Amino acid sequence: MPQRIIVAISGASGAVYGVRLLQVLQQTAGVESHLVVSGAGWRNVQEEHGLQRAAIEALAHHVHDISDVGAAIASGSFQCSGMVVAPCSMRTLAAIAHGLSDNLLTRAADVVLKERRRLVLMVRESPLSLIHLRNLVSVTEAGAIVCPPMPAFYLRPRSVDDIVDFSVARALDLLDVPHTLAARWNGQGEE
Repeated sequence: MPQRIIVAISGASGAVYGVRLLQVLQQTAGVESHLVVSGAGWRNVQEEHGLQRAAIEALAHHVHDISDVGAAIASGSFQCSGMVVAPCSMRTLAAIAHGLSDNLLTRAADVVLKERRRLVLMVRESPLSLIHLRNLVSVTEAGAIVCPPMPAFYLRPRSVDDIVDFSVARALDLLDVPHTLAARWNGQGEE
């Protein structure tokens, strides 16, 4: 059975992270991607990339409608290695933190948590309010991994793509998906 990864794109700025994850997973042997995108997520893909929905859907092995709470990924019996929400809006974070399974994205995240699988949240907001911070603590206590997309300047990125790839690489590491996106620090420089 392939390693299944659920990729969710919610309505925060940073749809580039979800799109890049899908591109990498599409090219990774033995990995099957399952995509779910919120309405605001689709809008950000269009606004930030100028890409049409069909182009993004073509990157995923399986696409699930946000309103289909009966989809395979809504069940604990769906075997997957984990889920990444890239980017994760504060609305999506709040819903996950409080168990509000009001759409397929938040239901799938709830299932991943209850089944004790990896849930990686690439949260995108700044500055953070006390409400945001409390929700971040709540999801962490529930077992999620908060992984904000933060650049590592010690690797001397040369482009925005390098910065995006570094953050995507960290998320892939957390999901045990092999990649060659970013150099690894060896204590004395890049490997």
